[in-house]
Amino acid sequence: MTRIISFANHKGGVGKTTSTAAVGSCLAEAGYKTLLIDLDGQQNLTSHYLGEDDERLSVFDSLVKGVALPVVPVKENLWLVPSSLEMAGAEISMVNMIAREQVLRSLLEPVKGQYDYILLDCPPSLGIITTNAVLASTDILVPMTPELLPLKGMRMLDDFISSLKRVKPDVQISGIFLTRYNNRKLNRAVDEAIAQFYPGVAFETRIRENITVAESAGAGGSVIDYDPTSNGAQDYRKLTTEILQRLK
Repeated sequence: MTRIISFANHKGGVGKTTSTAAVGSCLAEAGYKTLLIDLDGQQNLTSHYLGEDDERLSVFDSLVKGVALPVVPVKENLWLVPSSLEMAGAEISMVNMIAREQVLRSLLEPVKGQYDYILLDCPPSLGIITTNAVLASTDILVPMTPELLPLKGMRMLDDFISSLKRVKPDVQISGIFLTRYNNRKLNRAVDEAIAQFYPGVAFETRIRENITVAESAGAGGSVIDYDPTSNGAQDYRKLTTEILQRLK
């Protein structure tokens, strides 16, 4: 069965795009056919791999205009559906559509069998686009930084997930992992709180604070491609191993 994984958090700057790119690269490296879908109007995942191009088709054309998902090969075992600046207005364009929360699921139906994993890079909001992603997914992974505000914000994400159970009763958070972890007192306190409030959900792997993770975003590709021996690459390989074990 194809696993469709949303990397979701309504807070920005927590590592959704970086994690989607890195885990996707690790899965491709391990031989799994992996499709990345950039659902964020900031199109950072797209820029990672393809640079900027206002002329190409994007996921916006699929969600709003009904065009088949424009899949672009990136490297061996890795493909990408690019985003565009138009995605910033996608929610307004979709607001009057019938079954607007299920559009992405319908778009994925004819292609999902071609991939082992499909990773969805969600925007930093809990609107129609993230709703589409969650309802199309088999699993939801939540990256978060070990700070108090992101921890408090988890309640909002919990409420959002719970509200979708009327449409998809089995929807739930499959895993939470910490990014930019530096083992300071606050980091450890947040780590302990997550383990307490979400027993069995938090991953053991922490993505350590590492300059190569930030640098990779501007270099094209993921941290796995940018510096495969860095702490960031090592951490994401460990995290991917955990994901594979949990979601098998």
